[in-house]
Amino acid sequence: MKVGFIGLGAMGLGMAANLRRAGHDLVVHDLNRTSAATLEEAGATWADSTAGLASQVDVVFTSLPGPVQMREVGTGEGGLLSALKPGSAWFDLTTNSPTVVREVHTVCREHGVELFDAPVSGGPKGARSGKLAIYVGGDAEAFEQHGGILDAIGDQILRVGDIGAGNTAKLVHNCASMIIRSGIAEVFTMGVKAGVEPAALWHALRQGAIGRARTFDRVGDRYLQEAFDPPSFALDLANKDLRLALELAEQFDVPMRAARLVQEDFQEALDRGWGKRDSQTPLLLQNERAGVTIKLSADEVQAVLDRG
Repeated sequence: MKVGFIGLGAMGLGMAANLRRAGHDLVVHDLNRTSAATLEEAGATWADSTAGLASQVDVVFTSLPGPVQMREVGTGEGGLLSALKPGSAWFDLTTNSPTVVREVHTVCREHGVELFDAPVSGGPKGARSGKLAIYVGGDAEAFEQHGGILDAIGDQILRVGDIGAGNTAKLVHNCASMIIRSGIAEVFTMGVKAGVEPAALWHALRQGAIGRARTFDRVGDRYLQEAFDPPSFALDLANKDLRLALELAEQFDVPMRAARLVQEDFQEALDRGWGKRDSQTPLLLQNERAGVTIKLSADEVQAVLDRG
């Protein structure tokens, strides 16, 4: 099949190169033609416009700065939908708004084009090496038909639901990353200011129970199953440790904004009489605030872990 690629920035260039390396007949376009030089040398064809590219291809990829650019490239004057043939597939690799991709998806359906939101995780290095997770939202049957091409650019192809689900998963992932890193910086400054050398502290953290586990694995046995009894680490004991940490931070005049928020949840959970339950029990408070129920069976948790 003939494949188009629009958006040859730090991420797009590597992914487009891997599509070409996989043997696909590649047509490319970007606001800056010089960004396509290495691809043209590798045999890709340059298109002078979005519509000019769309008229030639069966599948198109876009890797753009955000929702505004994605909508314009897709539905604007001279955009993809002005020239894509019915039956074509469009994979938008942009980290995007789920609302926007759903709206554009509706317009795509009117033109007989199948849109998938397919944001990626792995950074420019992963884009070049093909070590990318791709979170896909879109119709299951259409994904069976078109999704195989994603193997050329990523090693973890994850259809997570219908249109918009791909970006929802990506935004959850990135927001978690930002929160976790901020928390690490907070406690790291406390440890260094209390006298521990940074490299030794980092090594110590990596070798602890949390450091040895994949970031999201440790919520599987408790929080995701609502399995808090009997505890593996009681909330009373966790609260004692948190209190001691905050006392240490106060001693060295280290601000602990994230830890203070955790302490507030701990105290609310203790006030409800949850002290003898597992230390993950306060996470239920967020479920209540959000108005959601999250409860997987042990088999469902294991099935996810078995996927690798």
